[in-house]
Amino acid sequence: MDAKVLEAQKWVNATYGQVAGYKKCAEDGITGWGTMFSLTRALQIELGITSISDNFGPTTLAKLGALGDIGPTTANKKIVTILQHGLFCKGYWGASEYGVYDAVTQTAVRGLTTNAGLSSPPMTTVPAKVFKAILTMDAYVVVAGGKETVRAIQQWMNGRYFNRANFFLIPCDGVFSRNVQQALYYAIQFELGFSDSEATGVFGPATKAGLKSHPLSSGDSGIWVQLYSSSCVFNGTIKYKTQQGGWSYKEAAFTSTFDTELKGWTRDFQEFTGLPATGAVDFATWCQTLVSTGDPDRPGTAADCITTITDARAKALYAAGYRVVGRYLDERPSSNPLNKQIQPGELDTIFKNNLKVFPISQYYGGAVGYFTYNQGLKDGFDAHMAAVKYGFGAGTVIYFAVDYDATQDEIDSNIIPYFRGVVAALASQGKRYVHGVYGSRNVCTQVTKATLARWSFVSGMSTGFSGNMGFALPENWSFNQIQTLTVGSGDGAIQIDKDVHAKDTDPGVSAVNTPSNSVDEFVAYIRRLYNLAVAYGGSRNPSQLVMEFLRHANYGNGQWRLLIGDFDDGFVSHVTAAGVTPITELRDPFYGIDLDVPHLGANCNGVYLAPPPSSGTGMSRGDVAGWGGDLMTFYGEWRRDSASYSSGYTYCQEKLARLDGPGTFKLRDLVEDADGYNIAMKVRQGTNIADAVEAYFKGTGYRSRLKQFYEGRFSADSTKLYAVAYEVLTGGQDAIIAGGRTYLIEMTGGVPTTLPYMLPAEKLDEFLRGFRDVVETRIRDENALLKAASQNQ
Repeated sequence: MDAKVLEAQKWVNATYGQVAGYKKCAEDGITGWGTMFSLTRALQIELGITSISDNFGPTTLAKLGALGDIGPTTANKKIVTILQHGLFCKGYWGASEYGVYDAVTQTAVRGLTTNAGLSSPPMTTVPAKVFKAILTMDAYVVVAGGKETVRAIQQWMNGRYFNRANFFLIPCDGVFSRNVQQALYYAIQFELGFSDSEATGVFGPATKAGLKSHPLSSGDSGIWVQLYSSSCVFNGTIKYKTQQGGWSYKEAAFTSTFDTELKGWTRDFQEFTGLPATGAVDFATWCQTLVSTGDPDRPGTAADCITTITDARAKALYAAGYRVVGRYLDERPSSNPLNKQIQPGELDTIFKNNLKVFPISQYYGGAVGYFTYNQGLKDGFDAHMAAVKYGFGAGTVIYFAVDYDATQDEIDSNIIPYFRGVVAALASQGKRYVHGVYGSRNVCTQVTKATLARWSFVSGMSTGFSGNMGFALPENWSFNQIQTLTVGSGDGAIQIDKDVHAKDTDPGVSAVNTPSNSVDEFVAYIRRLYNLAVAYGGSRNPSQLVMEFLRHANYGNGQWRLLIGDFDDGFVSHVTAAGVTPITELRDPFYGIDLDVPHLGANCNGVYLAPPPSSGTGMSRGDVAGWGGDLMTFYGEWRRDSASYSSGYTYCQEKLARLDGPGTFKLRDLVEDADGYNIAMKVRQGTNIADAVEAYFKGTGYRSRLKQFYEGRFSADSTKLYAVAYEVLTGGQDAIIAGGRTYLIEMTGGVPTTLPYMLPAEKLDEFLRGFRDVVETRIRDENALLKAASQNQ
C-alpha cells in the first residue's frame, strides 16, 4: 500500500462522492484503473462537463486545453490537486502543498515528461495531452518484461511526434503493444506527409501506397531506416539458421543506418516469414514487419475454405499456384448448417489433382464461453473419430480453431484449458493424431507454450485483432491466413482464404487409408535417410540426424527441445529436397500392430543423447523421452479416472499395455519404447542406425524386444523396475524433467492433478506394483508367442 495513493483515493471520494455521475474508487492505497477513472471524472466535473465518464475523450481534452497549460498560474486549485494526485499515483512526488503548483510539482512533471521522451525543451507545465497521459496506467520506465530498445523507440516517437494533433503520449515501458504499433502507423503517415486530418493511425491504402516509394538497402540512412528498424525491433525475437546448419535467435537494433547487422536481420526475417531472402527492404518486407497479413497480395501456396472442392475447383486451385488446402473434418447438426465438412469422395478429388489437405476442427469457437476443458475433451474425441472415418494416417496434425479475438485473460482462463481437454482426448485415443492451433498470433503462441501444439495456423487476415497487433508470428507457424478471394471461374470458381505456407513445416496430407509400411520398406527408408545424413555432413553424427528426422514432425518443439535438444532443420530440408516421403507407421511383423515411427524415433533419440545411468535406480532424460514419459501420462489418466478406479493396481491391469481399446499407454507404446531403447543402445555401442535397424527388424531382435529392454534397462530385476519407475514419478533434480512430468500428468489428468509425491504412499505403491506386474506379464506373453511361433515353424 502507498500512503500517498491512499490519500489521493480518500480525497477524490470525499470531494466528489456526492456529485451525480461520479464513481468512487477503492481506498486501498493501490494504483489501478479505478483510481484513474475517479480522477478523470473529478476533472470532468471541474471542467463543467455534464455527461461524465471514465473516458478522457475529445471533449475533456478540448475543455482542458482551453485553460492553457496547467501550471503556477492555473486558477482552479482542484484541477491542480487532481494533477498532483495523478502524479503521486504514477510514482512521482507531485506536491508539497495540494492545490499549489510549486517547484516540487514542476520537478515531478519534468521527471515524468523526460522519462516519456519530452526532454527537449524540458517541460515545466502540463499541456492537456500530458495531463491525459498522467491519468492512465501507462508507465514511463521499463517494467517487468520490457526492453530498453523498445523503450528507446517509444521515447523517440513521443519526442518527435508529440505536437501532432492525433498523436498522444505512448507508454515508455519497453513493452510492444497495440497502442505502440498504432503509434508507429501514425509516425509513418506523418513522414509520408499526411496532414493531421489525414493521419488516422490505420494501415490503409494510402499508407501502403506511400511505403512502396521507400525501399531500403545497404548504405541507406535517415528517418526511414529509423522507422523500419523500429518495426524490426517490434517483431521481437526471430529464429534464424546459423552457418553450421542449426538454429538460433536474434533481435534487431534501433538504428538510423542500414548497416550489415540490419541487412542480416532483414534476410533472416524474410526467410522466417516466407519472403525472398534478399536482405533488402521492398514493399512486401515493409508490410510483413507492420501488419499480421503482410502484403495480402503476395502469392500463397495454401488455402482454406468451407466449400466442397470439386474436380473443376481443384484444377482451378492448382492452376492458380495452390498446393495445400485446409478443409473441415466435421460439423454438428444445427438449424443453419454450413455443410462445410469434407464430402464423400472429395479427398480423392483433391489428391488426384496433386493437391494436399490439412484438416481443421471447428465446431464453433466464436466466443469465450464455448471454451472449457470438457468442451475440449468432446471436440478432441469427435475430431479423432472424424479423422479416423476419413482415413487420415497417424501423425496428422488437426488444427483446432479459436475464431475470435481472445484476450490474454481469456486465453489463460478458457482457451488453454480447452486445448488441454483436446490433448487429453487425443492422447486417450492412442495419440494417433497431433493437435495444432488456429487463432491470432497471441493465441497460437500461448497455446503452443502451454500445450505444445505442433503447428500454428495464424488468422493473420484479422488485422484488427488485439491478439495480432503487437505480437510477432509464432515460432511454429505453418500457415498464415492473409486474404479472402475467389479463384477460378464458372464451375471452377471457389472462394478461399489464401494462406502463406511456411517452408519445412506441416506438409499436409497427400493420401488417406494408406496401409502401414512393411519391414522391408522401413529398413530401406532408414538406409536412405542414413545415406543422406552421411552426404549432408555437419557436426552431428549421421545416426543422430536420422533419429531427429524421424521425430521432428510430431516431437520437435516445446518441451521436446528442452528435453533432448533441437533437431537440425537443415537436414530436414535436405531430406525434403531429396523427395523422401516420411514413413509414419510400420506394420510390426511380430504383433501385427502398427507402430508410430515418430514416437519410436523420439524414444531412440532421447536414449541415444541421454542414456540411463549405468548403475543404481536413477533416471535420465532418455527415460522420459520414452517409457518414463508414457508412464507419467498414464498416471495422469488414472488420476482423471480415479473416481471409478480407486486402485492404481486394478487400473494398470485393465488399461495398461493393452492391444486395443482407448488409453494413453497401449501395447504399441510399450513396443515403441522398447524398440527405441534397444536400437539406441546398439548405436551407442558403435553400430550405425541403418545397420542396427536392419539387424533388429530383419533378424530376430524384434521378436524378443520386451525381454531385451527389461534386461538392458532394468537388469531383469523387478525390484529395480519398481524403483526406477518410482524415481520417474517422484524424483530427480532436473528442472526440465520436473516441468515435463507436471505437464504430461496434467495433460491427461487435468489441471490440477494430484502429483505422485502428494499421493498417499500406499496408493502410489499400488500403481507402481501394477505397472511392474503388467510389464512382466507382457514379457511372459512375448515369450509364449515366440515359443508358439517356433513350434509352428
